[in-house]
Amino acid sequence: MSFDNLQQILDQRKQRSLYRRREILQSPQSPKIIVAGKTLLNFSSNDYLGLANHPRVVESFKLAADEYGVGGGASHLVNGHSHHHHELELELAEFCNRSRALLFCSGYMANVGVINALLGKTDAVFQDKLNHASLLDGGLLSGAKFQRYLHNDVDSLEKKLVRSTANRKLVVTDAVFSMDGNIANLPALADKALQHNAWLMIDDAHGIGVLGETGAGCSELYKLSEQQVPVLMGTLGKAFGTSGAFVAGSDALIETLIQFSRTYIYTTSMPPAVAAASRTSLKLIQKESWRREHLQLLISRFKSGCEQLGLVLLPSDTAIQPIMIGAEHTAVAISEKLSSLGVQVKAIRTPTVPLNQARLRVTFSAAHSLDDLQQLLAALATVVKEIKFEYPY
Repeated sequence: MSFDNLQQILDQRKQRSLYRRREILQSPQSPKIIVAGKTLLNFSSNDYLGLANHPRVVESFKLAADEYGVGGGASHLVNGHSHHHHELELELAEFCNRSRALLFCSGYMANVGVINALLGKTDAVFQDKLNHASLLDGGLLSGAKFQRYLHNDVDSLEKKLVRSTANRKLVVTDAVFSMDGNIANLPALADKALQHNAWLMIDDAHGIGVLGETGAGCSELYKLSEQQVPVLMGTLGKAFGTSGAFVAGSDALIETLIQFSRTYIYTTSMPPAVAAASRTSLKLIQKESWRREHLQLLISRFKSGCEQLGLVLLPSDTAIQPIMIGAEHTAVAISEKLSSLGVQVKAIRTPTVPLNQARLRVTFSAAHSLDDLQQLLAALATVVKEIKFEYPY
């Protein structure tokens, strides 16, 4: 069987400026990275607190690797549940003010596993239009009646909840939307879910470690309890600087996931050394609040700088700051020009975002300095003079 038709599709993707290419990273994640031999100022990482290459986190990984080896060796339910896995779960539960927590190998596996463990064909799942692909896939794979409500629109959600006669109802939302940077109206969503006897699940991948007084994320930011947000998912590969994810909630929820979540049961556990490194990251998150404070300073000054340059930003107060461009080919051209100036900011295009709503997704880290920020703004000022930034919406 020929793959000619696949090649045609790939060629069309290139012509539409939608083709994606992998670049080879030749350095640790940090404000300055080496890609294909070139040093770039990095504004495309999710390492929000600058912990991915922190000496204490690296040292914890090395020590645990010496003690436990590299691989988890088995699933958690066979003999892959190490001391570091167990302690990390206890510490994450306390950190998030939840009864228990359960580790998963990735946020994608957590989201798919949770939704499929909780819902079946007689149930319904309600998802924000801009939810992450892992949440959407989890809903579609569950077999439950799948419904999407308008972005961050509580009235749109309520209309669908009112009409539903499903046995179980699960409302699912990103806490911080990964491509827009805005935060869901979680208090209102929690109220509506409770009113209509539904569970609320939030994916706080981009909030955990960054938002809230102690960094415990959006549920802490809005002071939402386990009853208001019964299913809380967070990732370790972003602000924690390590890898994996967790789900936090009641004892009944966690035991249900242990018994029924296929993406938990049927996979090898994360390396124990990753769990040990994550425990150190958690300590740094709790102790070094200056990281969150510095991050907010960078965000504030960047927004002011973009306003002076006449750039259109989406309304975001998080580390995710999208500069709206519009046309896919223009976003790619701007990203390439910035790279030539020594700054990496990736172009985000359809299908990740709607067609003709391409953007430069600028992400900040607490490891960035104010000088790094000025270099970014200077590069953007240069590009503004050479390439037309015109977002038509």
